[in-house]
Amino acid sequence: MNPSDVAIDLSIWQLFQNAHIVVKLVIIGLLAASVWSWAIIIEKFFAMRKMNAANDRFEQNFWSGQSLEDLYISLGNRPTVGLAAIFMAAMREWKRSQEAAMRAGFHGVQKRIEKVMDVQIQKEMHDVEARLLFLATTGSAAPFIGLFGTVWGIMNSFTAIAARQDTSLATVAPGIAEALFATALGLAAAIPAVMAYNHYAVKLGRAAARGNSAIVEIAKHISRPLGEATQKAGVEPLRAGKGY
Repeated sequence: MNPSDVAIDLSIWQLFQNAHIVVKLVIIGLLAASVWSWAIIIEKFFAMRKMNAANDRFEQNFWSGQSLEDLYISLGNRPTVGLAAIFMAAMREWKRSQEAAMRAGFHGVQKRIEKVMDVQIQKEMHDVEARLLFLATTGSAAPFIGLFGTVWGIMNSFTAIAARQDTSLATVAPGIAEALFATALGLAAAIPAVMAYNHYAVKLGRAAARGNSAIVEIAKHISRPLGEATQKAGVEPLRAGKGY
């Protein structure tokens, strides 16, 4: 056989064309999973960078010395993410609960504010965590799917050998190459997905810890005006806990 013909037969496109329908479905599925994984990786990169930048800006404004009311007004009705969204949720609950705090003290009001912030941080984390499960699934399943395509391709190779009764390289090589191509695609899809998932899992853990610390500080600062208001109304305020 001419060497140039072997080269043509072993090209990636030719391997795909000559592959069994099952192997073709495996290859197409792995390619689609790889493309979607990279789309998620890129989207999460920009989402995490946006949230971290927004958190840095909020902390700078929060510790600048301006009042909570001024900070609330400055944020206004603009879309907020991260710590700013938690703060806005707490301030809206505070404003709704001021009259109730005057009548019955702010023990229940503070609990509602903390509950609102807990719910908001869960929402923020859920938005960032969305579609990360696909990365984990791809990282764990793609190698096995590729291995399935490999096994199927090798089975076809041995079937071709038996049918032709020929063990030459020209008969064996295409099927083996087709089989190994499925394994390579499985690894190519799995490795970036696993690395990205582990990276973002660490980032999300740090973001959650930062949000929980911010809840303590925001609750402490909001409790001060609530405590002053209840003291004027003759109700003993609840002491704020220590910050971080």
